[in-house]
Amino acid sequence: MATPTVRRLQLGNELRHARQAAGLEQADAARILDCATTKISRLELGQSGITKGDLLLLLDEYGDTQEHKDWLLELARARSARGRWGGYRSVFPDWFRQYVDLETDASDIRQARGEIMPGILQTEAYIRALETSSPRADDSNVDAAVSARLERQSILTRSTPPSASFVLSESCLRRQIGDRGVMRQQLDYLYDLALEDNIHMQVIPFDAQTYAGAISYDFTILTIPSPGTTPDLDFVYVESFDDARYLDSKEAVSDYVSLWNRLQAAAVGPRESLELIRSVAEQSYAPET
Repeated sequence: MATPTVRRLQLGNELRHARQAAGLEQADAARILDCATTKISRLELGQSGITKGDLLLLLDEYGDTQEHKDWLLELARARSARGRWGGYRSVFPDWFRQYVDLETDASDIRQARGEIMPGILQTEAYIRALETSSPRADDSNVDAAVSARLERQSILTRSTPPSASFVLSESCLRRQIGDRGVMRQQLDYLYDLALEDNIHMQVIPFDAQTYAGAISYDFTILTIPSPGTTPDLDFVYVESFDDARYLDSKEAVSDYVSLWNRLQAAAVGPRESLELIRSVAEQSYAPET
């Protein structure tokens, strides 16, 4: 069962499509429920829930099919995620928690990184070195941060893992986090992960022919599957130091997919990327004698 966050997003997306198919505006939906237009907007954005009665009232007015009604009623039963972020998970900032839900339910993950290894590819030692060197480091929360990130990584090895693709700058391989031993372990782990069937790894070498600054944009494209012929949900996640943006408009997603395609074209292929990862591990982080 999808996380509560994703179920609300799916419900909102489906309600928007149903309203548009009926040729109605948000103001029309607001009149049906005798509420403010902002309530409809929040509902369609997946920012709020809806009662069973209001949902059926809208769907009846939209002329929806019974099969679709049944699915939306099931989505509407999503309960609050309260309690999900207790314990060590509470280290996730509020603005990142939606990402964790989307990542959990994604069938396809595409991530581009310019300096630091993606979180779901990091070893425990690498995570710990990052956390202890962070300007927001809190020694009392380091263990919790490590546990929370390691739990996220379990999506790559579950019975039905997502298809996960990564385009990394060579900087990710050479930027030393922790000591040489930490980096050697990280690169050996990255090499092993890249051999998994569901993981596609490419590296952009320093001498790659790509337009200036392209790899400086860290971003993730997530695809959330929907049943039947219902369109999948696509999101672009872009993170800053203390906040994040979740983009789902067709134009924004299309722009980032185009950027992703250009980065893939600039990167060397999976086999050459494996060779580069191994070369950097052996030349830059070989055990000291």
